[in-house]
Amino acid sequence: MSEVETLTGDELASKLKNNVVFNRRLGVKGDGLRLTPEEMAWWQDAKFGMFIHWGLYAIPADGEWYMHFSKMPAEQYAKYADEFKPSRFDARAWVRTAQSAGMKYMVLTARHHDGYALWDSPASYGNYCSTKTAAKRDFVAEYTQACHEAGMRAGLYYSPMDWRFPGYFKPDEFPENAQLMKKQCWGQIEELMRNYGQIDVLWYDGAWLAHKGTDADAAWLWEPVKLNAMARSHQPKVVISPRSGWEGDFGTDEGGHSAAGPIIDWPWEKCLNLNRPSWGFNHEQDLMTRDEVIVMLVNVVGRGGNVLLNVGPDREGEIPPAHVERLREVGAWMEQFGTSIYGTRAGPFQPAEKRYCSTKRGKSVFVHVLDGAAKLELPPLEPKVLACAALHGPALKHTQSETGLAIELPPGLDRSPLAVLELQLDRPA
Repeated sequence: MSEVETLTGDELASKLKNNVVFNRRLGVKGDGLRLTPEEMAWWQDAKFGMFIHWGLYAIPADGEWYMHFSKMPAEQYAKYADEFKPSRFDARAWVRTAQSAGMKYMVLTARHHDGYALWDSPASYGNYCSTKTAAKRDFVAEYTQACHEAGMRAGLYYSPMDWRFPGYFKPDEFPENAQLMKKQCWGQIEELMRNYGQIDVLWYDGAWLAHKGTDADAAWLWEPVKLNAMARSHQPKVVISPRSGWEGDFGTDEGGHSAAGPIIDWPWEKCLNLNRPSWGFNHEQDLMTRDEVIVMLVNVVGRGGNVLLNVGPDREGEIPPAHVERLREVGAWMEQFGTSIYGTRAGPFQPAEKRYCSTKRGKSVFVHVLDGAAKLELPPLEPKVLACAALHGPALKHTQSETGLAIELPPGLDRSPLAVLELQLDRPA
């Protein structure tokens, strides 16, 4: 009998509405390259991280794909490097903002698809990097130092593709140019992995060629297994995303769509924007609300994933104040209810769409109640429930039997934006 056939009611409905989409299983394999569950544990415990998209595209302020969508020639776009002299860039302030939100790791776009590198990069084609242009600063060095000083896990994003290279768009027509792009990629990954102390996450994006197919389709060019073996020679424990064409240490689901469906039994991460219009800084502002962020986080963690929430600093290097304040609002909730998030694993109950999901740690089970029902009915639970209460709130009446677990949710229960319950069991779930 299939798993779907064994589920009923809300759990079955959730299963059938699954909209979490991964490309990890499309990646090529690499024997012995993936981290062990023990080596992945810190990342799975962390749950919440900050993504930062920042580069020359902050100047036109119309998103990180501005160069491509505007059909701007590379030579013209490169003139933004003459203007890129961020006067308010403060990596320590970025880290403080992430900490205020309850985030445990950060990932900075060291180099996006436009090819501009935020560090001193001898491997950069044409010296197209921040130390050789108007900025005269190594932003990756300042960022990683700030993370290390604060005990924040430091991650770096890197795009193998580079729109400056005709060989990216037409690798068959310009094979030597494509190989030159590959040489830059390998050289820059080695610089990032070798020169900045401990790097905890290597987040690839954009290995697909000509914006077609999958990352794995381009493995013939990048040789991602060898590339990541080289990265591991410098950073043996770095957690690597699947978007180099290798399957990676975790799966990724991108975008602001809701997380629906069952618990996912391998490490995964949802990345999305705090400001909906784009990843890079945008003159158009449409922020997620505090409650939307919290509900997304709970739905992802209740399905076994992490959330990597993106901010886009402006051309001067400042995360917009409204974004900072929104993250602080989320952090206030995390300070109160983070024990139901950090260091947990999904389950034991399968999520019920828009009703509840659960996490567990030791002999505790945390249930996140997403609706306003006066009574919560859960599937049977084998361990005995010794106590049931709202987290930091009153004890709750409950009835446990072979047919399920029923919990009464009284009026006045804190549901802003959801109720968090804790079940204390006689043994681990």
